[in-house]
Amino acid sequence: MAKVKTPRWGWALTGSGHFFKECLAQIRALEHVDLFVSKAANEVLNMYKQDLAPARTMRVFRDRTASAAPVGAFYYNVYHTLVLAPATSNTVAKCVYGISDTLATNVFAQAGKCRVPTIVFACDTAPELETEAPKGMVKVYPRRIDLENTARLKTFEATTVVETLDELEQALRQRAEEIAAHG
Repeated sequence: MAKVKTPRWGWALTGSGHFFKECLAQIRALEHVDLFVSKAANEVLNMYKQDLAPARTMRVFRDRTASAAPVGAFYYNVYHTLVLAPATSNTVAKCVYGISDTLATNVFAQAGKCRVPTIVFACDTAPELETEAPKGMVKVYPRRIDLENTARLKTFEATTVVETLDELEQALRQRAEEIAAHG
């Protein structure tokens, strides 16, 4: 694989609808993004009637291979950052326990192995939350295990876990500033 001229953002979508539309807006605001769309994320795109409408500098990879072949680019310094947002409790649990059986969990594992800084917008972060479902706002009550897994993920090296949309936006800004300072 040839070295890229401009290292890219990697962004993985999971099957969460929590701030899904807002995450798509954040993706569209970035330049040089590779979007990793899990099978569950593809279903959520349809449920929320969202179109990716890729920008000129965006590439989209869908979960279509058993080995998640697109993750190989992490070995060649293609990515300066991985964003996993929004991240379901299922995805967070798999990341915590080292299970990489979807495109999203596989890119998380490869980012860690290649020391690529990662930002995770975890969905289940408080005992009670309001979130947007396809037909409107609903209350959800994350289980203790979901909250514990989010806390565990916060201890991972080179991983920033954010709990709100504002924190996600701040983490993205901060990471962009770090990249600009070292670029």
